[in-house]
Amino acid sequence: MRSLPPVAKKSPTERVHHGDVVIDEYAWLADKDNPDTVPYLEAENAYTEQATAHLADLRETIFQEIKGRTLETDMSVPTRKGGWWYYGRTEEGKQYGIQCRLAAVDETPPEIKPGETIPGEQVILDMNELAGDSPYLSLGVSTVSPDGNLLAYSTDYEGNERFTLRFKDLRTGETLPDEIPGVFYGGTWAADNSTFFYTVTDDAWRPYRVYRHVIGTPADQDVLVYEETDERFWVGVGLTRSQRYLVLSAGSKITSEVRILEADDPQGEFRLVAPRETGVEYGIDHAGDHFVVLHNRNARNFELARAPLDDPGAWTPLIEHREDTRLLGMDAFSDHLVVHFRRDGLTGIRILPYRPGEGYGEPYEIPFTEPLYQVEPGGNPEFETGRVRLGYTSMVTPPTVYDYVLATGELILLKQRPVLGGYDPADYEQFREWAVAEDGTKVPISIVLKKGTPRPAPTLLYGYGSYESSIDPSFSVARLSLLDRGFVFAIAHVRGGGEMGRQWYEDGKLLRKKNTFTDFVACARHLRETGWASKIIARGGSAGGLLMGAVLNLAPDEFAGAVAEVPFVDALNTILDPSLPLTVIEWDEWGNPLEDPEVYAYMKSYSPYENVAERAYPPILATTSLNDTRVLYHEPAKWIARLRATASGGPFLLKTEMGAGHGGRSGRYDAWREEAFVLSWIVDVAAGGMTHETIAANAARADQAEKAPVAAAGSGDAEATSTTSE
Repeated sequence: MRSLPPVAKKSPTERVHHGDVVIDEYAWLADKDNPDTVPYLEAENAYTEQATAHLADLRETIFQEIKGRTLETDMSVPTRKGGWWYYGRTEEGKQYGIQCRLAAVDETPPEIKPGETIPGEQVILDMNELAGDSPYLSLGVSTVSPDGNLLAYSTDYEGNERFTLRFKDLRTGETLPDEIPGVFYGGTWAADNSTFFYTVTDDAWRPYRVYRHVIGTPADQDVLVYEETDERFWVGVGLTRSQRYLVLSAGSKITSEVRILEADDPQGEFRLVAPRETGVEYGIDHAGDHFVVLHNRNARNFELARAPLDDPGAWTPLIEHREDTRLLGMDAFSDHLVVHFRRDGLTGIRILPYRPGEGYGEPYEIPFTEPLYQVEPGGNPEFETGRVRLGYTSMVTPPTVYDYVLATGELILLKQRPVLGGYDPADYEQFREWAVAEDGTKVPISIVLKKGTPRPAPTLLYGYGSYESSIDPSFSVARLSLLDRGFVFAIAHVRGGGEMGRQWYEDGKLLRKKNTFTDFVACARHLRETGWASKIIARGGSAGGLLMGAVLNLAPDEFAGAVAEVPFVDALNTILDPSLPLTVIEWDEWGNPLEDPEVYAYMKSYSPYENVAERAYPPILATTSLNDTRVLYHEPAKWIARLRATASGGPFLLKTEMGAGHGGRSGRYDAWREEAFVLSWIVDVAAGGMTHETIAANAARADQAEKAPVAAAGSGDAEATSTTSE
């Protein structure tokens, strides 16, 4: 019986920075090869399982709800590329998707019903067959050559985001002998259909080299095309939609540089578009007789420009900068441009008609009517097309695929993801609220709940707030299990994200990072003071996990509990160590505490691990993965250990996936079970059921079951699995 959590041994290390001594009692946990590390994590898993044993029935119920609302045998809307319609489908009982294609006749997607035999279907890649008995599988790239004959694909079976690249002849189904280990995400074909460009990483797991591989030649003969020596920059390579140009990009968090090469000359030299200029970001696409460039030179929210083919660095404005509109991306086609933008906290689509020889016509936007929604360009691989594929969702509208017909302005509904079990969007409602931060800034909050839910209600408040990443209003099948239990779900669109434009991001990074945390606390207080929320459980992952740790140090009494997934909670120690993956490139986001005493002091004042205090904290569930390369497993492990040693309250639980990476488990059924685990914990905490007494009772029942297994299988079993949340 284990009614007490495992205790991490203390083995203090000291580091001195700018005259300040950093004491780290649990630094040993960062050594995966230490013989005590894995057994300690396994003991934590055993304790967490024991602590949540009373939720077994609820976990299974929520898993079945997620599964029961999901059409398990389903398929995506086919997307036209060349002479084929490409689509993915899933089959009931299988963890992974299957990539397929059909020969194309015209621009109208074929009507294919899930589960039916599809004449002429060609299976490109069955991830279930690839996975075999492996508990984890992730694809880094899956891309077909321009002539449609070869598939390049890469696989990761550990979760460490390092892939092995292979090639398949789609005419014969044969996997070619070419095999390249240790590649990063992405890659692209040249126009000759036999040359493939890919990237590899350095010791800090930064993609820094681009190689050229020719099918049929040994991997050790691949040619190094480009090497990036600045440790702040990552590299990537792609192909324009027109398939005319290869695009080699190098970028840091704040600066980018692009090179291009004619795709039919893969042995040639890439030429520079515009030299890197600190703080200037840009991207390029080919639009027939010119290039289009999205950039932020003297344009904080970005502007769109055009440039001659023979002088791609000469930019003439097409859409000038606006303070109220952040341009997010652009897609060039033969006779139009599609611009993705953000305004007033919502996304939108703008169309620019184009006539070769005449120029661009008057731009217009596609209207949508819901008060909260998210829209973005979908799969549009064809350069010459009269339609624009769009993806749309809201907090009550399941993911929906439209084709927008340019000639008529018609928006054709192609598919809305089915939600089984009688789901009706009219049974739910969504709202936009505005909290007022400490400095008077208005912070948007997106809210969804089931109609008729009594208020104030238990509330799950989600946040992120870093890297200009936006947590836009969107639909979730799993979330319905909370809403139908009387929860409010809310997203705090805090500074540091990109929801309100580039300045919103700038005001939540570097020496203004604390705005992210105080914004989140302001949102929690607003929800309570305006009658939305009773108990508030906070949730965030990765950099959103940093947010969780910071707000719990800042205002632990505001929250009834918190879920921190793969949380970046040991921020100061990580950013002080340039040998760790991603650290150097992160200095543009957080500052460089090694060189700047002000940054050091500022980060130390908010880093969650550094600021755990001798006070009461609410229950905390931290999840991580042993093979995570972005936020290393030891960060939440150390954080939970220090909370246990220093703070009161809790309980503080750690759950480690021993064979996964940053995104958690890869199979869909496994992922649903993990989500059911988290949601059952949230429901229980909101009901006041997660206490030290509950854990002790679970342990006592488990001990009794071990001593009398036959009796435990009878009537006593029902008592052992009852939940306080019911």
